Amino acid sequence: MKKLTFILTLSVVSASAQRWTMQQCMQYAVEHNHEVKRAELELDNYKANKTGAIGRFLPSVDAGIGAQYNFGRAIDPETNGYTDVSTFYNGYQVSASLPVFDGFSRLHALKAAKASELMGRMALRQQQDQTALNVLQAFTNVAYFEGMVKMAEEKVEETMLLLRQTRVLEEVGRKSAADVAQIESQQAEADYELTRQQNYYASALLELKKEMGFPLHDSLSTTFIPSVGTDSSQLGKQTFPVWEHSFSGNLSSELQAVRYQMQASKHEWRQARASLLPSLSLNAGLNTTYFKTLHSQTTASFSDQFKNNMGEYLGATLSIPLFNRLQTVTSIRKAKNNYRIAREAYEQKLLELEKLSREAWQDWQGYQKQTEQMTHKVEADSLAYQLTYRQFEEGLSTAIDLHTTSSQLLQSKATLLQCQLMTMVKEQLVRYYQGEQIWTE
Repeated sequence: MKKLTFILTLSVVSASAQRWTMQQCMQYAVEHNHEVKRAELELDNYKANKTGAIGRFLPSVDAGIGAQYNFGRAIDPETNGYTDVSTFYNGYQVSASLPVFDGFSRLHALKAAKASELMGRMALRQQQDQTALNVLQAFTNVAYFEGMVKMAEEKVEETMLLLRQTRVLEEVGRKSAADVAQIESQQAEADYELTRQQNYYASALLELKKEMGFPLHDSLSTTFIPSVGTDSSQLGKQTFPVWEHSFSGNLSSELQAVRYQMQASKHEWRQARASLLPSLSLNAGLNTTYFKTLHSQTTASFSDQFKNNMGEYLGATLSIPLFNRLQTVTSIRKAKNNYRIAREAYEQKLLELEKLSREAWQDWQGYQKQTEQMTHKVEADSLAYQLTYRQFEEGLSTAIDLHTTSSQLLQSKATLLQCQLMTMVKEQLVRYYQGEQIWTE
């Protein structure tokens, strides 16, 4: 089948203004859409969680300083005996703790964080793709209604010319007043249709601005130059391309996001099971003190006490979980169910995307055929209208016959335009579901 190429120029400003192509509108929407920005912030949260999971492998270091005044009966820091003299006590400590074994909880937490980050990236790509698809649909609607406006304008000019001719023929006696009235009615109908299509076009343009995140009060001028239709080899290929059930980078971002969610849930389940195993950690630290008995002149200096009272310690802690009111068992059960839910969601999404892909493929094939058929119909209706117009001039047909053939031609042109645009949209959907990127960065 020969390629059907049409050019639609959409403008609400002067011809010298910048005109936006469909790809430029998609790029602008991906950069300014609010849902995309939210997905970017969510991805940053996933990155922060990954950084936190990495930090759990590092030792924790704490430092502390304490000071207190003792009044009345208390322990003498120097003799460790009781005293009733007021004293000042000052302590310093630095401690470090390093978990050695925790049932691989940290390892599974890190794997879950990595999978969540990948899921966030795919969710961002999915939102970008969805935004691009929304812009594609909105842009297509603008193109359709702009084409309808052009057809309505041509219809208005045509009825005005026909009305002048009919009035001239009435003056020479070849047409009656009823014919003039009928043409005047057709002109009023054409004016009404033009106003209606202009309103539809303005609404479609406003929807496009919203999907793009474009300022609604600013003017937007776009140019749409699609080339729809494919070669006959593609049109004749009625078999659906093989759907890849295995996970690969060629699958859509939507499916990959669900797959990474399933992986994250699996590692979270394993992390919960790690709570049943004992944990071992190493501890080390330094501490020193300074004390002074009030009103005493024999207290050692701060530097001497800081050095002489210095102490170090090194220890290990083994924690064995025995019973925590079934909290661990409950957490494991919930994590396991979350993993099963994520797995079911993945299988459902796989089936759903395959269904949508097949539907898009079938629609694409169907609209290609409809485009070819409507092209022939428009040619036939154009010829019928031209013949009826000549017969009307010669008095062999009525204004009603002319109006009928004109309306039929206008409807055929509108249907052809719709088929051409939907062919392009469905082709983009087929490519999207097969993992191709429909917008350029």
